[in-house]
Order: sequence, then structure tokens, then C-alpha cells
Amino acid sequence: MAQPKTRATEASVAKFLDKVGDEGRRLDCQALVKMMAKATGAEPKMWGAGIVGFGSHKVRYASGREIDWPPLAFASRRQDLTLYGLLSGEETDELLGRLGKHSRGKGCLYIKRLADVDPMILKALIDRAARKKASKP
Repeated sequence: MAQPKTRATEASVAKFLDKVGDEGRRLDCQALVKMMAKATGAEPKMWGAGIVGFGSHKVRYASGREIDWPPLAFASRRQDLTLYGLLSGEETDELLGRLGKHSRGKGCLYIKRLADVDPMILKALIDRAARKKASKP
């Protein structure tokens, strides 16, 4: 079976963040590293060339295929910050209603900059997701 393109690497998170061209975006990424590391207790690790992840767990697709994936992660994309692992459950919907300016994909939360959202609500989303992921066997 083919290996997934996105998997944990030994690349430096600090070097990756240093290459983020926009200073505001770079500061937002550094703030996300602090929040997610504190919530998960995991050190940041590069996943592929552009995702900063925290921890690792098995994800099983309906087909039966399993991959390793970080329970919480983010990426600095051209248009926005993409946050992975935060969307699940009714409690999440209630928090997202108070978060501020954002959009959602199938499994991702998109924000332009941290200044667009309520930092306490974002922290609550991250903390909740970390607790929920940690409680799964």
C-alpha cells in the first residue's frame, strides 16, 4: 500500500515558522504553537512540508485503511490559517458561534488572523479538542 504524502518528518518547526513571510502571520503561528503544545502536552512536529502537528494517533477510514495523523494541527496557507482537529460535537458548534470571523471546511477551521477571533474561545476549542482526543483509546 502506498505511503501517505503527509506524515511526520524530522524537519524543524522553528525553521518552518521563520520562513513564514508575513510577520503577523508568523506571530499567529507561534501563538498557535504555544496554545496547542500547552493543551496537548506534545512538542510540535512537522507533518509533510507545511503542517505543524501535536501528537500522533491512528485514523481509520471506512475502507479500513489506517494512517498516522496528529490529533491537533495547523497550517499557514496562502489565504488563511487552517486548524485541524477542532470540529466535533454540539459543544463545538456553540463555541464556534461565539468565536468570531471564521469559516469551516469538512474537518478544518479557517481563520485569516488570530485578531479576528476571540482568543478565549479559540483556547477553549483547542483545550476541548485536546481533552477529547486524549480520552480516546
